[in-house]
Amino acid sequence: MKRTPTFVFWTLSFLCGHFMLAQNLTSTVVDSATRQPVPYATIILKKKGVITNEEGKFSFLMEENIDATDSLFISCIGYESIGKPLNEFTGNTIVLNPKAIELREVIVSNKNYTPEEILELVGENIGKNYKNGFTKKRLFLRESYRNYIEKSHYQIKESTIPALNRQFLDSVLKSIPSNDTYYTEVLGDLYGTEDEDEQKLDLIKASELYNKSSRLDLENLEERFNDIIKKNVKTDSYFKVKSGLFGNKVDAEELFEQEVDSNEVESLNKELEEAKERKKFFSNYKRRTLANLYTNLPIFEDSDYNILWKSNRYELTLEAFSYIGDKPLYVIDFKPKRSEDFKGKLYIDANDFALVKMDFENVEPLRKFSLLGISLNEYLAKGSILFGKDADGRYSLRYYEITKGNRVGFKRPVKIIEKNKHVKGRRKQNELHLKIDAVFNGRNRYEVVVFETEAITESAFNSFTENNDILPQYIPNYDPDFWKGYTIMEPNMAIKEFTSQVDHD
Repeated sequence: MKRTPTFVFWTLSFLCGHFMLAQNLTSTVVDSATRQPVPYATIILKKKGVITNEEGKFSFLMEENIDATDSLFISCIGYESIGKPLNEFTGNTIVLNPKAIELREVIVSNKNYTPEEILELVGENIGKNYKNGFTKKRLFLRESYRNYIEKSHYQIKESTIPALNRQFLDSVLKSIPSNDTYYTEVLGDLYGTEDEDEQKLDLIKASELYNKSSRLDLENLEERFNDIIKKNVKTDSYFKVKSGLFGNKVDAEELFEQEVDSNEVESLNKELEEAKERKKFFSNYKRRTLANLYTNLPIFEDSDYNILWKSNRYELTLEAFSYIGDKPLYVIDFKPKRSEDFKGKLYIDANDFALVKMDFENVEPLRKFSLLGISLNEYLAKGSILFGKDADGRYSLRYYEITKGNRVGFKRPVKIIEKNKHVKGRRKQNELHLKIDAVFNGRNRYEVVVFETEAITESAFNSFTENNDILPQYIPNYDPDFWKGYTIMEPNMAIKEFTSQVDHD
């Protein structure tokens, strides 16, 4: 009897039990010995792949051409790979067995290389091992932003506008959340090469998840501030904003909101143009983010992770051997001899000398700046990069994760002076003089999963036109149905449990 797609789906649902959820294949990969989740394992089904998140979870879109006898392949460094038909998986977990290290097997099949010789061979084989040139990559980007106010002290030295008093400024500080979290996710196709300027992005769908009520509080605060300005400041005044040696001029009319009749054709056209500009900005920003991450891979010479290209600047240690399935890997520890920024580990295929994984972490702040009370400290850049071998025998990016941390400080006097040249007497009308001591700390995390990489021609790249018609859809709380019908990286529990306050609209 010829099976229909409906029958196949029913069969899969019956055989896999909790392994299926709607039309998505979902499960958790765990270590057989510790029962702990296995993060960043590669899951392949019919030549398409996903990566488990840091909690070992994955979700795979089930297409109509999937059959119960199709094999699911799971691999991760340090574990035995498994591959078997879908109907042989039961329950909601998949167990991986740690792979025992047999040094003799590795040493017999390869020369006893030094770590320096291994890295030299990696460099020599990059052109053969990796998909370089123009490619099209179907990928998913998740960005997580967490900002903290470590310190927010101020002192009013002078204020000639009674409404701009401590009570008002305290309400300003209260309206700014001391902890703020923002998530954004996009699915799209990135076209380009290793050149950061030769990139194009075709956005498919996007979302953003944050606490909208805190932004509404800031909007209310802005309305109060505008009301104070309107009642106390002349429209033809201008402001001098001073902080020590620095000064800036702002016209008062820029601080007044202009009410516009939304029914007017001109106003509607303006709103449409602003929406178009927002879409263009969003698309350009995501393209630049992805291009910066992709073109900074260690297999490219201009990468910040220059360990393959300037290995003489590092202390190298052949630390151990590991496996991806039955393939032996060299594990090389690296740390800078002098002024390089990163330390970490390299995992290199002992058969074809391809870099398959790099773990990295900065050893010193990447940038540190302090002048006249303003300070910046980029204190953290830590992550992992994972490559996988495709059906054509060449490697491409599978997963890229990096967490960045920065601290910004501001400890300076600030003066806001209203001046007006159209009144008799002295030009200075009002003044607000503050002394501010504030410190802000931010943690940004970027995760990129590449599902497919396809080599394309330069003419195909040149003929492609970007899609700038996508804006992220706001989601007040995590919605498991938002990405239904798409393969993405499973969210972690922090995202799933995120709940914003009830909107004030």
